[in-house]
Amino acid sequence: AIRERAFDYLLKPFDLSDLVNLTKEALAYTREKGNGSFNKSSKNVKIEHQLELGEIIGSSPAMQEVYKKIAKVSRTDCTVLIQGESGTGKELIARAIHFNSKRKDKPWIPINCGAIPGELLESELFGHEKGAFTHAFRSRPGRFELAHKGTIFLDEIGEMPLALQVKLLRVIQERSFERVGGLKTIKVNIRIIAATNTDLESLVKKGGFREDLFYRLNVVPIEVPPLRDRLEDLEPLIVHFLTYFCKSRDLPVKEVSPEVMNCFYEYNWPGNVRELENLIERLVILVEGDEIKLEDLPPRFKSRKELLPGDLPAEFPSTGISLKAEVEKYETQLIFKALKKANGVKSEAARLLGINRTTLLEKLRRRGIPLSSI
Repeated sequence: AIRERAFDYLLKPFDLSDLVNLTKEALAYTREKGNGSFNKSSKNVKIEHQLELGEIIGSSPAMQEVYKKIAKVSRTDCTVLIQGESGTGKELIARAIHFNSKRKDKPWIPINCGAIPGELLESELFGHEKGAFTHAFRSRPGRFELAHKGTIFLDEIGEMPLALQVKLLRVIQERSFERVGGLKTIKVNIRIIAATNTDLESLVKKGGFREDLFYRLNVVPIEVPPLRDRLEDLEPLIVHFLTYFCKSRDLPVKEVSPEVMNCFYEYNWPGNVRELENLIERLVILVEGDEIKLEDLPPRFKSRKELLPGDLPAEFPSTGISLKAEVEKYETQLIFKALKKANGVKSEAARLLGINRTTLLEKLRRRGIPLSSI
């Protein structure tokens, strides 16, 4: 809906007061836009997100904190370090910062430091002069030069070789460097945003990352939460990807069965939003009907055992767990079971769970579960 220029949306069940307030905000925005006086630095982070960060889906408390930081750092040129697991959308966050900043009309230059061999990465970043090495038949600018007056995004910064980290440190401090094989000092005006899926502080302790560089990069850290820690965003993400992939293939928009939705809420999503996106695209292509059913899911979903008290693994995982996420998943599972037992009657399901109906509706709303999916 946001991509189609909707002002905002409400998840069912919603309060009448929310509808009234949102309508007032929409009218106020329309008036301001008509007068040409809309202020992009508005303190209303939710509206700013919906209008300008449409590619980022999610309204959970965890994502609201991310939006607040995006709004703040976009107004400055500070160096930003985005941290989060693989597939959480770190590049989307970096793009949102750039395209909401005063540099938005200037170059946006991304580079994945882990995807380029170390011996080639130096030339990619800093450029080279003719004859600097074998097959260097002409001079070539690097990513830092190409990003002049704009933003360079250094993805997977933890994979950068130590020798290059020294040169990067100088660029951050002095905004200057020399091309490979060159003597001329090149000055650049750039903003630097870096991202990593590793714990850089631990890497510093192990000697794999320079401590001084870490502190230079970590001016404003932004932590992107894993999908399992923001389950409230799961259904909006599913709806978004279903709509996008179905429309891009001229197919009727498919729906997800309640059983599949329950399974998705129980799943841990190790690949985060990227895993969900790839799964939905595959299901859109392969599923013939209008509804995605349990039998359509890959084996990793079908083979999952329900984690009930007493069924915990004998050994605690060495990587640890998110207690909040595990409790959330177990509670979601119980809610679905109670609703199934009560044939979808919310008051009866609430009685079975030992809570009142209002509390049950709030738990459903917080998870972004519309009543139509039950």
